[in-house]
Amino acid sequence: MPQPQQGPQACGPQVPQQPAHFHEPQQPQQFQPLPHPQVQQPHVPQQAAYAQGNQQPYEFQYPQQLPAFPHPQAQQPHVPQQAAYTHGAQQPHEFQQHQAQIPEPRIPTDAHHTTAYGHQAAEPPAEATPGPAESAPHTRRGHHRWAGLVKAVALCAATAAAGMLVLRGTAALDGLDLDRAPAAAPDTSAAAAAAPLAAGSVPDPGRIVQIVAHPDDDLYFMNPDLRYSISAGHPVTSVYLTAGEADGVNAAPAKGATTVPDKPAYAEARQNGIRAAYAKMATGDRASAWQRTVVPTKGGGHAEVDVLVAKPQVNLVWLQLREAGHGYADVPDSLHGLWNGKVARLDSMLSSGTPVKQRFAYSKDQVVQTLVGVLEQYRPTTVRFQDPTPGRYPDSKQYTDHQDHFYGARFVQLATAAYAKDVKDRPHFAVQNYVGYVNGSLPSALDPQEAKEKLDSLDTYAWLDRQNHCGSDAGCGDLKVSDQPAGNRWTDTVNYARGTGTNWLTSDKDHGLWAFKVLDGQVAVWHRTGPVGPWRGPDLLPGTGMDPGVTAVTLKDGRIAVFGTRTSFGARPTDYRREVVHTVQQAPGADGFGEWQSLGTPETADETSTSDISAPAVSVDGTGQLAAYVRDGSYSLRGRLQRPDGGWGPWEKHGGEDLHGSPVTATDGAGRRMVLAATSRTVVGWAQPKAGAPLGRVTATGLPDTTLPLTVEGREGGVRLWFRKPGSGNVRTALMTADDGLKVNNMTDLGGLNGFGSVTASGHVLAGRAAGGQLGAEVGPGRPWGRSPLMFVGAPSSTMTGKNMVSLAVVGLDARLYVTSSADAPNAYLAPWQPIGPRNSRP
Repeated sequence: MPQPQQGPQACGPQVPQQPAHFHEPQQPQQFQPLPHPQVQQPHVPQQAAYAQGNQQPYEFQYPQQLPAFPHPQAQQPHVPQQAAYTHGAQQPHEFQQHQAQIPEPRIPTDAHHTTAYGHQAAEPPAEATPGPAESAPHTRRGHHRWAGLVKAVALCAATAAAGMLVLRGTAALDGLDLDRAPAAAPDTSAAAAAAPLAAGSVPDPGRIVQIVAHPDDDLYFMNPDLRYSISAGHPVTSVYLTAGEADGVNAAPAKGATTVPDKPAYAEARQNGIRAAYAKMATGDRASAWQRTVVPTKGGGHAEVDVLVAKPQVNLVWLQLREAGHGYADVPDSLHGLWNGKVARLDSMLSSGTPVKQRFAYSKDQVVQTLVGVLEQYRPTTVRFQDPTPGRYPDSKQYTDHQDHFYGARFVQLATAAYAKDVKDRPHFAVQNYVGYVNGSLPSALDPQEAKEKLDSLDTYAWLDRQNHCGSDAGCGDLKVSDQPAGNRWTDTVNYARGTGTNWLTSDKDHGLWAFKVLDGQVAVWHRTGPVGPWRGPDLLPGTGMDPGVTAVTLKDGRIAVFGTRTSFGARPTDYRREVVHTVQQAPGADGFGEWQSLGTPETADETSTSDISAPAVSVDGTGQLAAYVRDGSYSLRGRLQRPDGGWGPWEKHGGEDLHGSPVTATDGAGRRMVLAATSRTVVGWAQPKAGAPLGRVTATGLPDTTLPLTVEGREGGVRLWFRKPGSGNVRTALMTADDGLKVNNMTDLGGLNGFGSVTASGHVLAGRAAGGQLGAEVGPGRPWGRSPLMFVGAPSSTMTGKNMVSLAVVGLDARLYVTSSADAPNAYLAPWQPIGPRNSRP
């Protein structure tokens, strides 16, 4: 590839602007220690004609004062052969916004999943580069050099894009201001609660960071959520842990034997395919320009950061570590080997076209610190990553997912925990986990149009037409998947690994509302006193390590109990553990909750089934007896009953096979408990013959196959079940009864707005994720489905508030609670959505 040419600072095509002054801010907080880099040459495809300057990936902020920083010289970017633009150094231009000044963007330190830094950064010369564990701390002078560099690049980006400065619509640009005073403590008073959203208004989009093991994991397992976020203009950064070099053969299987392996080139081809897929999702043009730069990481190495010039809120971060090269075999030089201590450090695998030239290696802690640095700089409100406990196949005992996927996810778990604990000046964040390879054996969750859109992104990534639109000798995509871009039916579906429960919103006897969701690895509580009282929250309950998705249940005495799972890591790698925990309200209506109590886990060792248990399903039967059920690592049902003295019995085996997702439970009009669970082909169930009796045997319902998330509620004398039709997204329902055994009554198709995932139902209100990612809702049988502007994390939840009111809630991608309500009556409508508490990320 053409090498960068030494020369003065250049910004690509210029648009006439008025010369201007940059005023300098005060120097508030110290930046993370980093090595002193020189400016690196960003790569530009030979046949692409586009703006060359770095783009500013986060929203500009406007403090009162800005300090002066020197402007370092930058290497002149390589200019595409077919492009015709000015090369000389340009004069700075003034950008005015209500007479406010533009601050310096914050420099990201590490490259993991989703980050968004768009300045030109560089690595130290090879002979002076300290090892990953020896990185020299920043001096004040070095700090100024970085800030000046960022300022220069931000200026280039704005000049080249001619108007790109109008990025205020994306909150993503907020997180990179290098010099920023600490944020004020959130105001949790009642006056801080925002007014309801006006009809048609769009809530705060938040900032999304995605962290995956390989190039293409995001396209296969996180789409369509990824496309929804990009299409909505949300700030999205995707971070890739490994280079994805595999065996180095970029060829379809039929030509693999005759193709010379080249791991750096294959890694570059996969990167090119990802850039093309993201560019097409964001702009419609796969050849839309990217700015490629080098950034030093908090772990002591370097990362490549790519910023989409036309949509600078879209960023890619390449950490470029070695991949395992095999789904389950013992490969010491891998994330798995690094986690388990089989190797002390994992080497980098640099792609052939990357601007990163200095090789590095990370210890386990340095990988974690690299990810912490990414999170610290990008301040996400939603973090997406893969499933850290995917389980094993019951017959072969092999992992159901690639070892890089779930060990990479465990590194992210450690990083989010450290970030939540050590970084105080940050917004709250929610987590969403995604199912991997096993999706191919489950019913399709997407309707044909959504599946086609998902496949289109993979077709782009697979480089089906072989046209060299990227100008790279390595190739413009991943030919390994070109024969079958859909993979193992992975483009037909998407499933959340956690956070699918819909029982996290509940009401008390005084018609107050309680909401429970996991933020920052702790359970957050929001509380409204009475039917019209002020809201309080989010308040974080003590106790960390909580996994996404909790469920709330009202006990016989009126107190609320909250159940979930908690992950702990221990001193040894084999100490990794996921267990069921619960906390109980100190008194009905009280704000206080007791300490978390562990119910343990039916899985005795992580090695047995990767600690694979579901979220607990919890219900209270007619005698007041509390029970909790999980799907275990053998794909069967296990449960524990609470004894009259408050203690718990052992984990009992209730049978079943091929269970997937999380079970659900509710009680019927006679107080009998029912438990239902989805398999890959149908739904099975269990029922008490009478309240207080042991749970009956597993029973086939005869229902057709369904997508995984199930929802149940006791009503109409029985337990009503809601689920989605595979390949459609339409919502179906059936009434389950337990007289003379478990029976299904009157399955009905309720339609909907396609979409996927859990639905919630209370009174006449039915709601769930619609196609496009927004919340869709039906407010009465036969009424048309409506669509709100809200995009959200996990599942919605609803509850009856008294006898005549339904409340509905979601947590948005900004990690903020949103609540609406409706009278439980014919021809009622949902009230405007009310955001609860202060904004979680600045506008």
